[in-house]
Amino acid sequence: MIAIPYLTALTTYFSYGLLFAFGQFRDFFRKIIDWFTSTTLHGYAPICLGLEDFYIRRLYLRIQDCFGRPISSAPDAWFDVVDRYSNDNNKTLKRTTKISRCLNLGSYNYLGFAAADEYCTPRVVETLDKYSPSTCSSRVDGGTTLLHNELEECVANFVQKPAAIVFGMGYVTNSAILPVLMGKGSLIISDSLNHNSIVNGARGSGATIRVFQHNTPSHLEEVLREQIADGQPRTHRPWKKIVVIVEGIYSMEGELCKLPEIIAVCKKYKAYTYLDEAHSIGAVGKTGRGVCELLGVDTADVDIMMGTFTKSFGSCGGYIAGSKELIKYLKYTCPAHLYATSISPPAAQQIISSIQVILGEDGSNRGAQKLSQIRENSNFFRSELQKMGFEVLGDNDSPVMPIMLYNPAKIPAFSRECLKQNVAVVTVAFPATPLLLARARICISASHSREDLIKALKVISSVGDLVGIKYFPAEPQKQQQEGKAAKFD
Repeated sequence: MIAIPYLTALTTYFSYGLLFAFGQFRDFFRKIIDWFTSTTLHGYAPICLGLEDFYIRRLYLRIQDCFGRPISSAPDAWFDVVDRYSNDNNKTLKRTTKISRCLNLGSYNYLGFAAADEYCTPRVVETLDKYSPSTCSSRVDGGTTLLHNELEECVANFVQKPAAIVFGMGYVTNSAILPVLMGKGSLIISDSLNHNSIVNGARGSGATIRVFQHNTPSHLEEVLREQIADGQPRTHRPWKKIVVIVEGIYSMEGELCKLPEIIAVCKKYKAYTYLDEAHSIGAVGKTGRGVCELLGVDTADVDIMMGTFTKSFGSCGGYIAGSKELIKYLKYTCPAHLYATSISPPAAQQIISSIQVILGEDGSNRGAQKLSQIRENSNFFRSELQKMGFEVLGDNDSPVMPIMLYNPAKIPAFSRECLKQNVAVVTVAFPATPLLLARARICISASHSREDLIKALKVISSVGDLVGIKYFPAEPQKQQQEGKAAKFD
């Protein structure tokens, strides 16, 4: 868990307190003015009301230029960012015709497949000509092409499970699957930092939800033992089934899941394991097969494997892989399969082609080179940031590396200063993270050259000094030992 320095926590609380106080002060006078000039329908309650609306109006809109920046090119190592301006204190932003060429440290383009590829792109274009951009139908009607069947077989073979089912949206893969698998009388035990799609899917299932401390197998065992002993609320009957949900790489922390230990606990208490590999599949492991391969876990020990195609494969959608019985059941019951439009055929072809490149089935070793490059880039960049004194979360081999900002004023300052020097970064704050734990999330790609990374490090270092986010002492420069050795000789 993140240990916030006392002074940093104090100043961050003070900053949010000031923003909240001035926001309430402005709201008070706004109500007085609106009393005389209101154009809203009388008798209707405000459609936007509550702390969320207050946060958007009084905090988020002040810095919204740091979010949702439009781009006008493929999200490669470098991309074009469209400049915007505001005439009303950031309440609305207007696009200009000016374009800034920026180093991309924000996209999930882990293996570089989001840009034009010599193997993937021609096949995607050919598929677009043959099938059109959309099937305009759900999978159970006219939305299943030969590509969809081939994709499901390809994914199942890649993740080493008997069968798989694919969906057109990664977020929906979690939020639509969990209500199908779980229900009243079932128990979901979720990591405290799981993605919002898992949280919403669990809430929509009607199952009882319990949370264990982030990536802590010992606390997971305590929760499991306690819940099994107590049983269902009120009746204390045994649970119908228990599912433990974890992520391969946690998207806001960059940490690898302690999967071997968690699986050992789940086996001990006969609980199913649900693994979300959205950020790990394709990005880690010797052949890109995710955390199971990286940590030496047999995929047969993971009951339900979930992943998305939006990160390492340069496409869209998600998948569920598991036993043939599980996938057959989901095809009969999952609303995302029965009612949603199937994944676009060109997107399906992009996934198939990228997996072929990763496995070397295109007749080259580019896939192995990409995997080696992203691992080398990630570990180099993380190491250099830590040497500079930044507080960087996550583990080695993870392409996700958050830099802690904490104070709300440092969120826009860091983002804007980096953009001025043509480095595009993503800053993340509440509600995506806890209020005190704002951060900049760096995503490294195999398409980044060493020169790109060195430029980014120079910019981030200078901005870090300016903004004041180097919370640890920088590692001293290594002295030239050869000269000293010569003197001793």
